[in-house]
Amino acid sequence: MRPLASCTRPLLSALKPHRLAVPRRALPRHVLPLAASARTPNRGGQSRLNSSSSQVSPLDDIPPDTEPSEHDLRFGYYDVLLPSEPFVWGTAHILPRPVPPHIRRPPYVPELQGPEAEAEADGRMAEEGIDATRRKLIRDPEDVEKLRRAARLASDVLEFAGSLLQVGRTTDAIDAAVHELVLACGAYPSPLLYKGFPKSCCTSVNNVITHGIPDDRPLQDGDIVNIDITVYLDGFHGDTSRTFLVGDVDDKGRELVQLTDSALEAGIAACGPGRPFKGIGRAIHELLRGKDYCVSPQFSGHGIGREFHRQPWIFHHLNDEPGEMQPGDCFTIEPAIIQGTDPHGWTFPDGWAVSTENCARAAQAEHMVYITEQGAEVLTRQS
Repeated sequence: MRPLASCTRPLLSALKPHRLAVPRRALPRHVLPLAASARTPNRGGQSRLNSSSSQVSPLDDIPPDTEPSEHDLRFGYYDVLLPSEPFVWGTAHILPRPVPPHIRRPPYVPELQGPEAEAEADGRMAEEGIDATRRKLIRDPEDVEKLRRAARLASDVLEFAGSLLQVGRTTDAIDAAVHELVLACGAYPSPLLYKGFPKSCCTSVNNVITHGIPDDRPLQDGDIVNIDITVYLDGFHGDTSRTFLVGDVDDKGRELVQLTDSALEAGIAACGPGRPFKGIGRAIHELLRGKDYCVSPQFSGHGIGREFHRQPWIFHHLNDEPGEMQPGDCFTIEPAIIQGTDPHGWTFPDGWAVSTENCARAAQAEHMVYITEQGAEVLTRQS
């Protein structure tokens, strides 16, 4: 990891581990048979809960003579995260963290406050929507260097965030530290207020495929957590993510994370000038062939630069989309790999977090790739 600003040291020391447990909660009716037999008891994930009881393991309340279910044997042992009841729709109840006025904001974030801000944000979002239909090549040397700096910062922030993961710490505490570090480095946390997203990074745990909102659920021993970091620095976005292990993760979970990293590398190996975009999906498909895993078709990689998301769209599943990579293209590859052969997901009431329908675990990994005359440069890879 590259040296970070000295401000990271007080952030690390301020995050003291606390010992909270998320209360046990009944699962919705449609997953009760699964939860009862799978040793994957839900404890209110993606919730805003507090409890003073001691830290627990996902297996603490499983009777010792319980026979492993088909779900256990196929997917392993872990907490299932589901929205708390009663459901709260949307994110209007989540207060975004403040950003000082001197920090440069991306175009979709309003400078105003109140009703005028909403109108301004809608207009800027419409402009970004138009830009997203345009493929842009980044070739100006000064722009390329700014792009590299944004990518390096995103990579460093991701390493910092990963270092904070431990049993008992909340993802909201990690989001707070990420927020402070990004601001201290003179950048803006790109997810914050993007289409109303209320936090500065995404944290997706266990069965959540992507776009999890950081919350007050303490991390459990055996969780897997994807942290997705995007920063906006000097007019360019840098975007990267990785799935981390928390404590003693079972073999099935470790295998999933390792395979996800391999899928990302397979996609990167398919990149270069003149090579087809569809080769990325084919490479990932070939890697998964014959394995009890699938790739989510719901979420694609994307072009990135001055815009957060734009063409080209990068499909990670087998596809026949046209188009070839050109020098100056910059895009993300971010496959979300799911246990089993059911890739379907459903969206939580918050409108962002997407869980697998059958509560199998998912993992994701992401890099930014820049196409040069000679090949493909991975801008977010740690040197």
